[in-house]
Amino acid sequence: MAAVLVLAALAFVLFLLAASGVRIIRPYQRGLVERLGRYKATLDPGLRLILPFIDRLVKVDMREQVTDVPPQEVITSDNVVVSVDAVIYYEATDPQRLVYNVANFQLAVTKLAQTNLRNVVGDMQLDDALTSRDVINTKLREILDDATDKWGTRVVRVEIQRIDPPPDVVDSMHHQMKAERTRRAVVTEAQGMREAAITKAEGDKQAAVLEATGQAEAVQRLADAEKYRQIAVAEGEADATRNVYRAIHEGDPSPDLVAIKYLEALRVIANGQATKIFLPTELSGLFGAAGGLAEMLRSDGQSAEPRAPEGQPAST
Repeated sequence: MAAVLVLAALAFVLFLLAASGVRIIRPYQRGLVERLGRYKATLDPGLRLILPFIDRLVKVDMREQVTDVPPQEVITSDNVVVSVDAVIYYEATDPQRLVYNVANFQLAVTKLAQTNLRNVVGDMQLDDALTSRDVINTKLREILDDATDKWGTRVVRVEIQRIDPPPDVVDSMHHQMKAERTRRAVVTEAQGMREAAITKAEGDKQAAVLEATGQAEAVQRLADAEKYRQIAVAEGEADATRNVYRAIHEGDPSPDLVAIKYLEALRVIANGQATKIFLPTELSGLFGAAGGLAEMLRSDGQSAEPRAPEGQPAST
């Protein structure tokens, strides 16, 4: 009976020893095996066996981790004290170096970030630091990534959470921003008035040009109409003159008829309102024609009167 109990106890101890040598490594972990205090191998995820009391398994989390950098005071290049804090995102790339090359990675990367944050922000002015967070993030990430490479980690990104200037500087910035907004409003209003005046002047100019163009076109059209009228009148007078001349030649008038028409024209001239009458230079020819006409009328009258009886005087 005692032997059975001893065997049972021995089997239980062996079972416990065998169970202590079984390890499960999760997918996001890597296992470092140390045998008698020395590094032996790196195990991948899965069910792994180690020698109890001889091997020691250290699990390393390979997921992305985050570390908060506490707020610290930084003096900018224009001598303004600001409070800056940041957040660091990193992931392990080599579990062996992460475990053996640095004792406390979280503390080491925090202190390293604080030191380099003072250097990066200290080289910038306050306005640049407030408006260039992406630049600060990029510079700080590059510095930390290079420095932590020997620790088997990769800095994924660095984010600046807050940059807090002193209260008096904040008040000055608010006044400056208000003054700048007022200036922009005044400039915008002045530009609007200027553009409105320019637009109105251009409109007046275009209206004047259009009016002048319209007047010029109207004058041109009136001139064309007057020109057409004068041409039509001239052509009509020319046609009338040609018709009269043709009718005169076709009618073959005698000198007596011409003389009568000439005298009628002079009578019309004399009946006008003019105070001076200009007679033609061919006055002798006119008188000769008038004498011929009178002689013709006299001869016609004598031939028309009846002869008086002989011995009786002719009636006057």
